[in-house]
Amino acid sequence: MDETEPDVAALTRIIEDFNSVFIRLPNVRRLGFSSLSVLHTLSRQGPTRLTALTTTEQLTQPAITSLVGRLERDGLVERRPDATDRRAVLVVPTTAGLEVVRARHADRVARLGRLIAALDGEQRDAITRALPALRRVAELATSGPSPAAADETAAGEGP
Repeated sequence: MDETEPDVAALTRIIEDFNSVFIRLPNVRRLGFSSLSVLHTLSRQGPTRLTALTTTEQLTQPAITSLVGRLERDGLVERRPDATDRRAVLVVPTTAGLEVVRARHADRVARLGRLIAALDGEQRDAITRALPALRRVAELATSGPSPAAADETAAGEGP
């Protein structure tokens, strides 16, 4: 590996370590990971079909239907007819559902802020300088199939 190239394995491990901590932050409503993930997805994407949620959340149709039913009973989402296809239903976050996402984000900001405050100025500056590149990596990750997945599909190896 070239000295100017990032250590992808090390970055991956750091992201995994962060995820293991931040994904498990306590939440007032005692919602599970899948419920929180659906609420987060809906807060970013807006009204979404159940079939699209099966893909983003990597759950089966029966599992996502059951999960959305629980979230609906808890007042965190509601189902609305899709104006473009009367057979389809859109899942929409309620104000209470969006508040769960906002509160989780605020908790993460506060916790990460305390951790970053313990770093020296040079370390804090390094994080600040890395933010644009990390944001771009996140954008690439959420904009569709990865380049490797596209290569596998083109080679007849993927789905």
